[in-house]
Amino acid sequence: MNVTVLGAGAWGTALARLLCDGKNNVTLWGHDAAHLEDLRKTTRNERYLPGIQLPPELKLETGLATSVASAECVVVAVPSKAFRPVTQSLAGFSGITVSVTKGIEHATGLTMCGILKQNAPAGRHAALSGPSLALEMARGVPTAIVAASEDATTVMAVQKLFHRPTFRVYTSSDLTGVELGGALKNVIAIAAGVCDGLGFGDNSKAALVTRGLTEIRRLGVACGAQPDTFPGLSGLGDLMVTCFSKLSRNRGFGERLGRGEKVEAILARAVSIAEGYPTTKSAHALARKLKIETPIIDEIHAALYEGKHPAKALQDLTARESKAED
Repeated sequence: MNVTVLGAGAWGTALARLLCDGKNNVTLWGHDAAHLEDLRKTTRNERYLPGIQLPPELKLETGLATSVASAECVVVAVPSKAFRPVTQSLAGFSGITVSVTKGIEHATGLTMCGILKQNAPAGRHAALSGPSLALEMARGVPTAIVAASEDATTVMAVQKLFHRPTFRVYTSSDLTGVELGGALKNVIAIAAGVCDGLGFGDNSKAALVTRGLTEIRRLGVACGAQPDTFPGLSGLGDLMVTCFSKLSRNRGFGERLGRGEKVEAILARAVSIAEGYPTTKSAHALARKLKIETPIIDEIHAALYEGKHPAKALQDLTARESKAED
């Protein structure tokens, strides 16, 4: 299959390698010409995937229209803030689009496939999500993820395209749940990192992750998702790896916040975007709109956007009135 991957960051590059391994004709598009020229010369993406060799057959392209001209499948791996402007190039595309970006658009409350439905109305849309740290995946460390689409034929095609011995792909028809699980877990991962930065222990983080999953499910169901999706790979699976792994950008963001660094300084020194930062703002607004109780999301929003001290935010979480577990 002719596949174009939009986004030459860690995840886009790792998936481009995987797709080349499946004997597809793969083009990797990136907006930074100097970065792509460096990839071409060194056959590595040291900025995002240190030590990983790129396949010689991988084509590199800086022209957006050119990159998708002959594609049968477009994989969108750009940051959520760039998702809408980049995918406007797909207005006439009628093939398969696969979002691997985990976010919620603040102005509309749409997931990334929601944006694809607007920007590529003739396309067949799917999302790919789950516990999938890019560097581990590029090294061939086994994992399992889930492909989701509202169309059965599309999701089976995506499963076949990505499935490998070390990259097991399951399917789901709950596109909303899979996308929201992937997006909202990044907010909880920032909270988990704050726990690390403050020197809390495993008990604290386990309790936070468990209650975080409850919030994710609660908000997801209010948006029309199926509750059974959230204990799965795109919910609990992705939540666990993002909250506990040293490779997690969102957990690392929260750890630095917990150690006393200012949000602006963390953002200024970041190599890659921690999607939990913009998603926190979107999730908070969505929960308020739907009148859903989300205390962890609320406190992380206060720490990121309202100047609240992270220690005070977590203290206020535990000081809330006692209740039955839900």
